[in-house]
Amino acid sequence: STASVDAAVGRGAPRVQVAQRDQLELRSCDLDALLAPEHPARTVWAFVEALDLAPLYGAIRALEGHAGRPAIDPKILVALWLYATVDGVGSARELDRLCERDAPYRWLAGGVSLNHHTLADFRTAQGEWLDRELTRSLAALLDRGLVSLEVVAQDGMRVRASAKAASFRRRTRLEELLAAARAQVEALKAELEADPDASARRKQAARTRAAREREERLAAALATLDEIERTQAPARAAAQAGAHDKPPPGASPPSADTNPKQQTQKPERRVSTTDPQARVMKMADGGFRPAFNAQLVVDADTQLIAAVDLVNIGSDMSQMAPMHEALRTRYTQTPAHWLADGGYANLAAIDQLAQAGTQPCVPVPKSRNPAIDPHQPKPSDPPAVAAWRQRMAGEAARALYKRRAASVECANAQFRRRGFVQLTVRGIAKARTIVLWHALAHNLMRMASLGFLRPA
Repeated sequence: STASVDAAVGRGAPRVQVAQRDQLELRSCDLDALLAPEHPARTVWAFVEALDLAPLYGAIRALEGHAGRPAIDPKILVALWLYATVDGVGSARELDRLCERDAPYRWLAGGVSLNHHTLADFRTAQGEWLDRELTRSLAALLDRGLVSLEVVAQDGMRVRASAKAASFRRRTRLEELLAAARAQVEALKAELEADPDASARRKQAARTRAAREREERLAAALATLDEIERTQAPARAAAQAGAHDKPPPGASPPSADTNPKQQTQKPERRVSTTDPQARVMKMADGGFRPAFNAQLVVDADTQLIAAVDLVNIGSDMSQMAPMHEALRTRYTQTPAHWLADGGYANLAAIDQLAQAGTQPCVPVPKSRNPAIDPHQPKPSDPPAVAAWRQRMAGEAARALYKRRAASVECANAQFRRRGFVQLTVRGIAKARTIVLWHALAHNLMRMASLGFLRPA
C-alpha cells in the first residue's frame, strides 16, 4: 500500500489542501459582471425600456421636494415579473427569495430592497397598463411591417381557479354562513372596543378584518348566485314552455301520478365562497373543476399574441365574435382569415365575421345523420354560412386550417410550460391580469427569437 511504501522510504504523511467551507470570504464583484452579454435577463430589460412606463411613474406619490421614502422604480418591478413569468415563477414569495439568491434576479433588482407584499400588489394592479402595452407593442410591429395580422388563430384554454371544489355552497348554506359571519363581525367589534390593551387590540383588529373580509366574500357569493338565477331563469322557462307545448312525435302523455316539475327540475346551483366568479368547467383531462376560460388570438405567421381575454364561461361557442371585434378595435384592422377549432362553430358568429370582411376557417360540425353531407348548404343558412360550408370542403381551406395548430396551440403550450396551470389569485379581474402578464412575456420571447429585440 501507499502508507507501507512511504514508511519504507522514510516519507511522512502527504500534505494536501483540504476544503474549508466555513471560511469567510470578501469578494469584489459588480452585479453587471454576473450575467453573460446574451443572457435572457438583459433581453427582458431591453424590452422593458421600450415600453411606455409613463402611467406607472405618474401613479407614484413620492415626489422630489416632499417628504417620504422613494418608491421602487416601476421598471424594476415590470422586468422582475416578466422574467419570473418566462422562468415559470408565479409566487411573489418565491420571487422575493430569488432576488436575494439568483444572479439574474439580483441583476434585475439592481440592489433595490424588495418584499413579497410589494411584488404581489404590483403584479395584480397593472391590468389596464398591461392591456395597453400588449396592443402598443404589437401595433409598433404592424407599423414596421413585421406583423401583418392577415391570418389569425384563436383558441381557449381552461385554467384552474384558486377556489377549491369544496368551497361551493348552495343558497341555504350561503345564507347561514353570511348570518354567522355578520354576527362574528359585530361580536369582534364590541370586544375590540372593550379591550384596553393596545397589543391585544391589534390582534383583535386583524381578527375583525379577516371576519369582515369573509362576510364580504359570502355576500358577493350570494349576489353572484342571484345574478345567475336572474339571467338564466327566462331561458329555462322558455325551454320548459316549448317542451310542454309541443311534445315530440309519438310521445305518450304523462301519467296522472307524474309531476312535471320533478321531471324538469334541475339541481340547485352552487357558488364558491372564496372566489364567487369561478365556475366549474370540464378540463382537458375530462374532470370538472373550478376554472376560468382564457382566450388567445395569435398572428399565424409570427405566433405573437394579438389579443387576450378571460371569461367564466366554459364553452368557446360564443367567444369568436367578441374576440374578432376586440382585435378590430385594438388595431383598426380586419384579418383576412380567422382560424378556430370546431368548438367555435357558431353560425351567427360565422355570419358576423363574414359580414365584417373576415373568412372564418372553422371545421363544419358533423351531422348526426350519416346520410347528410354537412358541407352542403341548408335552406335556412344565410349566404355567408352557406359559402362557409362549401369552402370548408375544399383543399385550400383544409390546408389553411392546418396553420392553426402550428400557431395558437404553440402559444398554449408555452403558457402551460411557464406554469399557467392554476391561478393563485382570486377574482376574474386579477385572473385576467395574470393572463396579460403571460401574453406580454410570450411576445417578449417571440420577438427575441424573431430578431426584433437585442439584449441591453
